[in-house]
Amino acid sequence: MSNRPEYSKKILKMLSRKPALPVEALAQHLTQKDAKYAISRSLKGLQDAGLVERHHSGQKEYARLTKGGRKKAYSAALDDDTVLVNPSWDGNWRIILLDLPEDRKGERDGLRYLLKKAGFVCIKNSVWVSPLPYEHLFANIKKDLGLTTEIMIFVTDTLDAETEQEFFSLVK
Repeated sequence: MSNRPEYSKKILKMLSRKPALPVEALAQHLTQKDAKYAISRSLKGLQDAGLVERHHSGQKEYARLTKGGRKKAYSAALDDDTVLVNPSWDGNWRIILLDLPEDRKGERDGLRYLLKKAGFVCIKNSVWVSPLPYEHLFANIKKDLGLTTEIMIFVTDTLDAETEQEFFSLVK
């Protein structure tokens, strides 16, 4: 059985923390006995999948995430058991307004997928609500993907009774 998926996840996680990293630094952080080939193959697979791009600066080769790679890294972060998000409700509602036109359907569908995965519920066409504190994750997505006018994030301690009732009816 190949360790490539594990290396791929680790590479995505490392690259999500920095704008770019030297390829040799990835190998140093992930090295296990005879792992250099597996890391190289994982990087190639990520590049072929359009998740990572490589750049040469004359002396070093760098790897960085593409927009698709950032989305994949965010999705993987939501699956990570070590995510430090308190699952108990802090009394605040997170409301995200998502407004991407039809010609950006792929991006819109990807963001909807991430919202659902993070526990958000669509209560009205482009209005997503959740009691879980993932607003920072979506603020980062907004910034990283340049969605300054397409995503609006609100945190509030109050919803009107009908909206709150609608949220709970959709969660059941």
